[in-house]
Amino acid sequence: MLEAFNAVLNRDLRLAMRRRGDWVNPLVFFVIVISLFPLGVGPDTELLRQIAPGIIWVASLLATLLASETLFRADFDDGSLEQLVLSSQPLSVLVLAKVLAHWLITGLPLLFLSPLVAVVLQLQGRSIPALMASLLLGTLTLSLVAAIGAALTVGLRKGGVLLALLVLPLFIPVLIFGSSSVLAVEGGFPVQAHLSMLGALFLLSLALAPLAIAASLRIIYE
Repeated sequence: MLEAFNAVLNRDLRLAMRRRGDWVNPLVFFVIVISLFPLGVGPDTELLRQIAPGIIWVASLLATLLASETLFRADFDDGSLEQLVLSSQPLSVLVLAKVLAHWLITGLPLLFLSPLVAVVLQLQGRSIPALMASLLLGTLTLSLVAAIGAALTVGLRKGGVLLALLVLPLFIPVLIFGSSSVLAVEGGFPVQAHLSMLGALFLLSLALAPLAIAASLRIIYE
């Protein structure tokens, strides 16, 4: 089972290197959205600092959603997704490998870009560790939840709108606790409670999302 997990993970990472647009576009979108806000709201440093956590988290959420639409699409089109469903290995383990590969090529770069965009939005240096910790837990959760919607809509031709309608309500708790963790540091309050909630959401998603994704994919081929 571990060999199958590693095989799927390595395969998806190699394919991602060939299809750079699938992971470069969300990163470019993330940077552009954040770069436009200072132009739109003006050079007020205090205002930018107040809204920066929400801006970064909304941009991260939308970038993850943009990238998740293609999570299973290529495999569905070439028939390899059906082979995964028919495999003797647990489907939940295989799809977890695909989600991990998706996060490594989309969520992890967002994590590394976050200190740079934090400087652009005038966040204080003490807030950056909390921002990165919250994004680490939050983007993992977002990838798992978005994969459920991607699995449900993979058989549809223009399923992007339906995907957004399905998963955006589930993104809201992550958005709230993620941005609140940075605001807590900015206000001088403890951040442990917010990070604990993000960790709990991640563990809940890790336990349930692979099963939901596997069930959704099986429904498509029944």
